[in-house]
Amino acid sequence: MTMDQQNTNGAYAGDTANRSHIAARERPLKILIAGAGIGGLTAAIALRQQGHEVILFEQSRFANETGAAIHLAPNCNGILRRLGLFAEDIGGNLMLGFDEYTPDGKLRVSADLRGQQSDMWQHPWHLVHRVHLHNALKEMATCTSGVGKPAQLNLKSRITKVDSQNATVTLESGQVFSGDVVVGADGVHSKTRESIVHGDIKPYPSGKSAYRFLIPKEKLQSDPATREYVEKKGVLVMWIADDRRLVMYPCANNTLMNFVAIHPASETDAAGDDWNEGGNKDKLREVYKNFHPSIDTLLSYVDEKELKLWKLLDMDILPNWIDERLVLLGDAAHPFLPHQGQGGGQAIEDAASLAVMLSKDTPAAEIPERIKLYQKCRYERANKIQHFTRLAGRDAAEVKEIESLNMMEYVSYNFGHDEWHYSTQMLRKWQWSRTPALRWRMPLSFGPMPGPRQDFLGRSRSGAHSTFTTASITFETSRTLLQTLLPTPAFSFASPGTIATASFSATMLGKMDWLGGGGYNLLGLNLHGVQYTKKDGSRITGTFLAVLFENLTDPIVTGREELGMPKLYCALDVFRRKESTFINASWKGASFGEWEWEGLEPVHIPPTNGESGSGKLSGGATTSFSPNGFEDQGILAYRYVPAVGREGKADAEYAVFVPRNKASEAPRVRTTFRAKKASFRFNKRNWDELPTLHHIAAGLAELPIYKVLEGKIVEGEGVEDVGQTERIE
Repeated sequence: MTMDQQNTNGAYAGDTANRSHIAARERPLKILIAGAGIGGLTAAIALRQQGHEVILFEQSRFANETGAAIHLAPNCNGILRRLGLFAEDIGGNLMLGFDEYTPDGKLRVSADLRGQQSDMWQHPWHLVHRVHLHNALKEMATCTSGVGKPAQLNLKSRITKVDSQNATVTLESGQVFSGDVVVGADGVHSKTRESIVHGDIKPYPSGKSAYRFLIPKEKLQSDPATREYVEKKGVLVMWIADDRRLVMYPCANNTLMNFVAIHPASETDAAGDDWNEGGNKDKLREVYKNFHPSIDTLLSYVDEKELKLWKLLDMDILPNWIDERLVLLGDAAHPFLPHQGQGGGQAIEDAASLAVMLSKDTPAAEIPERIKLYQKCRYERANKIQHFTRLAGRDAAEVKEIESLNMMEYVSYNFGHDEWHYSTQMLRKWQWSRTPALRWRMPLSFGPMPGPRQDFLGRSRSGAHSTFTTASITFETSRTLLQTLLPTPAFSFASPGTIATASFSATMLGKMDWLGGGGYNLLGLNLHGVQYTKKDGSRITGTFLAVLFENLTDPIVTGREELGMPKLYCALDVFRRKESTFINASWKGASFGEWEWEGLEPVHIPPTNGESGSGKLSGGATTSFSPNGFEDQGILAYRYVPAVGREGKADAEYAVFVPRNKASEAPRVRTTFRAKKASFRFNKRNWDELPTLHHIAAGLAELPIYKVLEGKIVEGEGVEDVGQTERIE
């Protein structure tokens, strides 16, 4: 399967357009499309593949059209390939270069694009017979074998009225069709445009007219006078004079040469604005009588029965493409002159963007907002390309303005864009903005980050069924030494004595939804009886979390970034026996801490608020302890984020607080074990053995143990997400 054939919609787990397995499934939308040209049919295919019901209304009978080809440049060709249409399967020719001649037949510019086809653009640039493309699109939209429900195509169905508020269309016959949204893809003379506010803008003659026709390549190859122009395969050829030009390129597997002959409209006053109006061959040859004689020879091969002539129409920029449940695309919104071959391409891009916005399971109530987003995605780009197309078609008298333009910049702008990817990301951003409580963490490029406190829909996670086993050792030590671990003078011990109480608390977590049902281990040093004095003189008393080791990256990142907790990585190996438990902390094989509980016996200890052993910080970062009668109100910590490129400076530096859980919300303790003996010891190692943690291991090794007060292990279920963590001031 090629990259072009892969369906990349919803490419990663955070894709907001691919959540039907979580959100309640919405019914398919009923979409009414006015016009079954290239833009309308592409929209029908894309919307059908999104699972919607599509009804097309085409005023013509689809009589056999001849005499035209179309550019499928990389920007739009990639969209068609995503939908399953490959131009090479319908006779498309690769665009391999272009030659520009002066009117007298001198070669002025010759460019080889073969390298750019393979190296610069992801998708190829094809030249395709318009009828072949149209037939292929019609088949894909209506066939029974495609993805989704076949679109219903109604021919000879002229729309006379559109109700944008109720999404209804009325046909010339009086028949009324109702849907969820109406798509106006009915071309430059759009009827649906009239129902848009300020949509009464009419197209006007650009001052140019154009002939179009096809000549079999073999005829030009067999004539010595014209052979030079068709010798190169896949090359577009132009003859450019001051006020007129002739453009030729191959299609239909290089068997037909497509021509567009653009000239002053005053020279062919009989031209109308009907795409299929016939032209006069003698008049055509007269328009180009001053070109090299070989051009007249070339034009002599024109079949007058298939010669078409029409006025090139332009239109002022439409202020708005949408109204309630009506949305325009293609020439109905932004008619294009043919000078860059982007008219059909921009209609295809419109169709892709609209299909992304009206993705599978789109609630009908969101249609007005989603089509606003479609316009936001498409408006600037389509109008910018339309503006440059006008400039590219100006006469030599206006060439100074054209010469000041960077042609390659515009080629890159035109071709270097994937509307499906762009609109998909814009839709995601819009959906994220509708849930302002979504949590963000680096990297921001991929959107809000799910975590322990929130899923990717922004909903709070429940840890009610998660399991925990918390092993803690509470001991007396030096207040003076512990005081050195407090980050600012605002922190102090509530008791003035020289003895302080601390604890190591290790928790093994399991059955956590945000980790796919798995878990992780954590171990922290808690300093009890610490108070924080705020600027107004009020105080918070609780347990200060000096350091928290964890053995999994995800909770470390979320805890540091979302909670401001002092989390670090190390391996935490737990050895649980019937009557003992042993924990070893190490970094890449270098052990620096050991904790041991011996002689474990089950006891009944009624849990108090926060003393369940699961504590806080996703279950067990701290053990509640209230020395000398001071109330333990929660966890205190200190957040510090260094400033990039500014040594010793902080981007963020402040105290945070996690209030104790209410008794009604306390985790459920199943079993409590008390140890007859509990102990711990540290090996500070050296900088080579412990390059990232030596300073911490050395600091922990300095802790004197005056007395072990308690060693216990608590098992239960129910883990909080600590979402109530707050900045103190």
